[in-house]
Amino acid sequence: MADLSTNAGKVAPFVQTEIIPQSPPPVTETGIIKWVRENLFSSIPNGLMTLIALYVIFQLLSLVVPWLMNGVWGTEGEGPNSLDECRQRLEGATGGCFAVIRERWQQLLFGNYPKDELWRPTVTFFGLILAALPVMFVKLPAKLRLFTLVFPFVAFWLLWGGTIWVPILFFGAVILGYIAYSKLVGNSFFLGVLGFLAVVALTAFFLIGPISSVLNGIIPIELSGVESRQIGGFILNFILGITCVSLSIPLGIVLALGRQSDLPIIKGICVVFIEFIRGVPLITLLFVASVMLAYFLPPNANFDIMIRVIIMITLFAAAYIAEAIRGGLAALPKGQYEAADALGLDYWQAMRLIILPQALKISIPSIVNIAIGLFKDTTLVSIISMVDLLGMIQQRIFNTTEWFGVYWELLGFAAFLFFIICYGISQYSQWLERQLATDHR
Repeated sequence: MADLSTNAGKVAPFVQTEIIPQSPPPVTETGIIKWVRENLFSSIPNGLMTLIALYVIFQLLSLVVPWLMNGVWGTEGEGPNSLDECRQRLEGATGGCFAVIRERWQQLLFGNYPKDELWRPTVTFFGLILAALPVMFVKLPAKLRLFTLVFPFVAFWLLWGGTIWVPILFFGAVILGYIAYSKLVGNSFFLGVLGFLAVVALTAFFLIGPISSVLNGIIPIELSGVESRQIGGFILNFILGITCVSLSIPLGIVLALGRQSDLPIIKGICVVFIEFIRGVPLITLLFVASVMLAYFLPPNANFDIMIRVIIMITLFAAAYIAEAIRGGLAALPKGQYEAADALGLDYWQAMRLIILPQALKISIPSIVNIAIGLFKDTTLVSIISMVDLLGMIQQRIFNTTEWFGVYWELLGFAAFLFFIICYGISQYSQWLERQLATDHR
């Protein structure tokens, strides 16, 4: 053992008094290099798939980018006004002839709507955005909800024209129907719904026409009438999509609750309706709306084609939404129903306050999927001679001598419009799911 006394006069060794600065991580473990290594080249098979995908993307971009960058738009006065003139300007180079969109944009968006009245659908579109804000974003001021309630009737008057007393009286019929609903819903929810529909239908068919004629004679406030056949282009797809989705969601809720009802007649009617509608293609229902429905109407009855199509598409979407909501109801644990019973809530109070809010939150992805599919399915109306966006392209532009042979430009424009709407719906649904994710907070 060493003698400790010999180290008594020596100085103690140096001890680090400060923290050594952290060394930067390796280059392969940070930034873009780390992301590429972990996501694109994490293994040999993944690396091969990445290289193949990059090659395919490069080949596609090498075709699409020059076609877009060299595209010919032209001007209103100088053209080009035909496919031949457009090709002459390209001089053999690769490029799209987008001048057809510049020349026919009114037809693509508004169909045969009168050019002097295009301000009406434009105002309606921006009014829809303002009316949808209180519904889609609940944090906005509640005063806008009054405009949301009135807007559907104002939009009808702006788009179709006529006397303003028709939408005002129809709004009054809806108020009377709601009064009837509030009086009858205490006995039965379905009885309240039937009372609402009966009051609105009877008032609309027998009272609105004569009363509006009298009031218009006293105070004439009207716009020039526009027939439904004149409404076309993308605005037709937009009207059908927004209207049918808005109407099919409450109807789907009623059907889903009816299918789970303990009343055998109500349950049987809902089951038969849902299974029948889901078993029939939408195009068949559109043909029924266009041709066969007229046989069930009184002689000389004028049932607008737009209303018939909206009814059929709404019924079609409601059947699918009912099944989506039924799945949400089935996903809830039994304890939620027992908790409602323990609180002393009746059936409708439990559904309104506890069950339906949770079921609808669960059903959001399915409902959004149905809504997107429904919006794209509105292009089927071109088969029954309603000129929507694709119908306008196929029937009114492809068949012209000036633009015969222009395909990718017009179809790409249509795809772009549908993508914007469908992608917006998808992003909104994801935002709504994050806002309603209260179970993880």
